[in-house]
Amino acid sequence: MSIKQTEVLVVGAGQAGIALSEHLTHAQVPHVVLERDRIAERWRTERWDSLVANGPAWHDRFPNMKITGISDDEFATKDQMASYFEDYAAMINAPVRTGVEVLAVDRKEHEPGFIVQTTDGAWDARFVVAATGPFQKPVIPAVVEESSGIHQIHSSHYRRPEQLPEGGVLVVGAGSSGVQIADELREAGRKVFLAVGPHDRPPRRYRNRDFVWWLGVLGKWDMATPPKGAEHVTISVSGAHGGDTIDFRDLAAQGVTLVGRAGPWSDGIMKFADDLAENIHAGDDNYLSLLREADAYIEANGLDLPPEPEAHELGPDSECVTNPLRELNLAETGVTSIIWATGFSQDYSWLHVDSFDEKGRPLHQRGVAKAEGIYFLGLPWQSRRGSSFIWGVWHDARYIADQIQIQRGYAAYDGEAVRITRQVEKPAIDVSAVGSEQENADTLSLVSTS
Repeated sequence: MSIKQTEVLVVGAGQAGIALSEHLTHAQVPHVVLERDRIAERWRTERWDSLVANGPAWHDRFPNMKITGISDDEFATKDQMASYFEDYAAMINAPVRTGVEVLAVDRKEHEPGFIVQTTDGAWDARFVVAATGPFQKPVIPAVVEESSGIHQIHSSHYRRPEQLPEGGVLVVGAGSSGVQIADELREAGRKVFLAVGPHDRPPRRYRNRDFVWWLGVLGKWDMATPPKGAEHVTISVSGAHGGDTIDFRDLAAQGVTLVGRAGPWSDGIMKFADDLAENIHAGDDNYLSLLREADAYIEANGLDLPPEPEAHELGPDSECVTNPLRELNLAETGVTSIIWATGFSQDYSWLHVDSFDEKGRPLHQRGVAKAEGIYFLGLPWQSRRGSSFIWGVWHDARYIADQIQIQRGYAAYDGEAVRITRQVEKPAIDVSAVGSEQENADTLSLVSTS
């Protein structure tokens, strides 16, 4: 089979790959996007049935096309988001090849570029962009052994309450996924325990504006680096039920038992850290801080937005917070399942270049890899706080496309240069010219080096 050729090979046709394809197409850069499944596959098959986007439709999209079928302030379903990216790819005529998995990327010897091995043959590419995003390998901590008899799944494999065996459920992780899944299981009549770790807890809406708007006008989406120690702190926010502010007091009042961080496990008993109140109160501080910043912004800019003093009032801690469980015998309490909403790790084992640290994390500057000719796209905090969000990855993609164009310009240079040399002329002495401007004149000439 002959080797196919392209200038830029993009791995992944999710939001990152589609965004980059738009910018490369606009710059008339030859490229191909390879996707092992379908466009936006994770929205289709790695989300639970009732999931909606965490941001309203006016915000969680690319700039050049709206999400159809809903109003700007509604939250798109997972199927609407998958269709949106598929339609967007068609609109820009993205050169996507689905059902093609990238197996290995190796640098060519003694010349620039890479040989990319795929399930559909080999490619020769000058540049390779890993647009596989941050959600690659579900992480289930090695806490409960498989032989325990407890049904364990990652949140990316959860679909609906009916897929779980009868009985109670322990949900580990209080980010967007963990909170929404715990609430759905509660509504389905399950007994639910929710392990709450450190988190940010913004208001869903405040003073007639969504939190994504507040993070924008307050400059928080453009933060270049996370606060120290907060690189992996999750955001407890949801678009479910039309978009309500998450308050763990409400969940507790509705029947969800809150516990601290989970682990260790021994003899059927899960132990919990003594940090539940600390985590809840830190989330409250984050919430109230944003309200105060929003109030100050409104006053400074003379905006006519209705005051919301009740939003600043927090109720008392629930019983499960003031007297937290420190351990739980799952069998005795009827818990038969654990859902690990514990995030993802990255897998670049197919990318054989020197551009990773000892933990396998990409070494890059705004997506430009340490290894020449390699780029990353869709990483958390790639250039700013908003980088791994839909609109944020679009702007990062434009930067990567620009960097590729810069390197293409250097590569296109044909090697012809000019240099300035100083040629000293020593004419014969002419008595009549002594003292004139012509004496020992230095002449500069342009000499081609080709």
